[in-house]
Amino acid sequence: MILMSVLIAIKTLKFADDTKIYRTVNSLEAIDGLLADLHKLVSWSVDWQMLFNIDKCKVMHLGYNNPKVHYVMGTSQLQAATEERERSGSNSVKT
Repeated sequence: MILMSVLIAIKTLKFADDTKIYRTVNSLEAIDGLLADLHKLVSWSVDWQMLFNIDKCKVMHLGYNNPKVHYVMGTSQLQAATEERERSGSNSVKT
């Protein structure tokens, strides 16, 4: 997929029109890498006219020592979520 070639180090899960990206963030370099990948993801979506509904985009901070960085897509800061449900409603992840 063309999308994968623009991203640096995140992993991507896609289902229909739902996209989940994730990455271990355990250093300043990893934070910068995730920010760069988010920027590239937004640029890719604009170039291919497959825009993300950024109002529905969330960040989930996992782990005890997570720095809980504020991430941005485009010009919008992503809201933090403490729970995420799959579309089927059967699976959920909680922090």
